[in-house]
Amino acid sequence: MTGADLKNPSRFLNRGDPPSARLGAPSAWMKEGQVAAWEAFQREIPWLAESDRTLLEIAVTIRARLMAGEEVGVQALNLLRQALGQMGGTPADRTRIETPEEISDDPAERFFDA
Repeated sequence: MTGADLKNPSRFLNRGDPPSARLGAPSAWMKEGQVAAWEAFQREIPWLAESDRTLLEIAVTIRARLMAGEEVGVQALNLLRQALGQMGGTPADRTRIETPEEISDDPAERFFDA
């Protein structure tokens, strides 16, 4: 946005996400509604990784309350919006997400153009 990456590209050369395992299954403590919210987030925000687990658990807790028809205050909705933004789950934040290309299990692909 400021052009700092163009002015001093070496400053940003090796930046990127540290490696992280895939998100995996919902936490063992989650109730049925929270598991449903977890699965919905996994479908909607497929780039989430294990390092996003704590932030996702916060979002899941609030979303499960919404899905159950419980009263959710403005502060909780704002926290949900913030969590979604941090995970790249809003339209504006999604534009900043770079997903790694799918890695093929076929060892022959490195020899042939797919």
